[in-house]
Amino acid sequence: MSYLQTSNSQDEPMLQYSYYLHQDSDFLYTQSIDSIPAIASQPHHPYYHCISTIKCNNAYISSLVIHGNLLYTGSSNKEIRIWKRESLTTSHKFDQEYQSDSIMITGEGAIKSLIVSSDKIFSAHQDHKIRAWKVEGQDRKLTHLATLPTFGDWALKLLTPKNHVQVRRHKTSTWVNHVDTVSALALSRDGLVIYSVSWDRTLKIWRTTDFKCVESVANAHDDAINTVAISSNGDVYTGSTDKKIKIWRKSAENQNHFLVNTLKKHKSGVNALVLSSNEMVLYSGASDRSIMVWEKSDDEGNMVIVTILRGHSKSILCLSVVSDLVCSGSEDETIRIWRGMGKCYFCLAVLEGHKGPVKCLTSEVDDGSSSDTLASYFIYSGGLDSDIKVWQIFIPLC
Repeated sequence: MSYLQTSNSQDEPMLQYSYYLHQDSDFLYTQSIDSIPAIASQPHHPYYHCISTIKCNNAYISSLVIHGNLLYTGSSNKEIRIWKRESLTTSHKFDQEYQSDSIMITGEGAIKSLIVSSDKIFSAHQDHKIRAWKVEGQDRKLTHLATLPTFGDWALKLLTPKNHVQVRRHKTSTWVNHVDTVSALALSRDGLVIYSVSWDRTLKIWRTTDFKCVESVANAHDDAINTVAISSNGDVYTGSTDKKIKIWRKSAENQNHFLVNTLKKHKSGVNALVLSSNEMVLYSGASDRSIMVWEKSDDEGNMVIVTILRGHSKSILCLSVVSDLVCSGSEDETIRIWRGMGKCYFCLAVLEGHKGPVKCLTSEVDDGSSSDTLASYFIYSGGLDSDIKVWQIFIPLC
């Protein structure tokens, strides 16, 4: 059962159109590099408010995906829910029981990640599996298509000893199987390939047409892999508990992925990666409470760190990019909105309201409220407090 609450609910007061700009040094950080200037203030103050809060019982929200006019959510109780975004982004004047448009119980393990491609949904699970679903009809019924690896793919590999890999002492598996939690998924720009990463330290590549695993990068990291991001040219970015970010590229010769570069500046595990809108910048969030900003220095996979964003008091758990804004969610129960001017960044706003760590974010431009003088955005957040929140932020353009 889910409930939709208004932003002016008495038990959870929210600031209506709150003005927020951090100008002190705790919320702006650049490396001590002479070539990086510092910005002390931002002339145009944004304002924001929380439109609605959806309470989802005792299951925490692990994934949020926007596709078309719908919002897809995945949770720890194995549920995929589909919501009409229009109803979520309309201010309500009273509390009301609120149901999603469609719901599906998805298997034996908690959902860790969701991606949507056309009329298919792919979910990553704690039970080491990836599941494919088809959205059918106006009632958006979910039909199970396949569990990856498929039985046929697995059985074919099982028959040949060379397809077996050792996963731990005295235990082997076929290379198409994940043997630990599948932590994150990413989709190629053409929708033909899925990339999965796992706590088993592997990166796997799957076709969306026949659900076949076509490649597995064993021991891609030294510890659990937590996040993956894909660029339009096919470069793959992975972040791990081993504190490293690795960049992978497909070989023109054998079509397998090889390691291009390793980024090693974080002091603890990397939990989130996201590329800027133009893909020239990579943002990485980690348990060291920092967001590092990496800029491409050439086409060979080399990247340089240009600044570090600080302000969160606990681990960074998720990141999202919309236009020139970077949104970060943290274990400290807040969401921060950052904006860059050249190589300098400042914190525009801190969104407070969650009563648990913020686990996932997604964001979009609000075309209906934007104008020549005002940019409007919707931010969707999911937390370990079992809440989904919808925020609207307005930023003056002049």
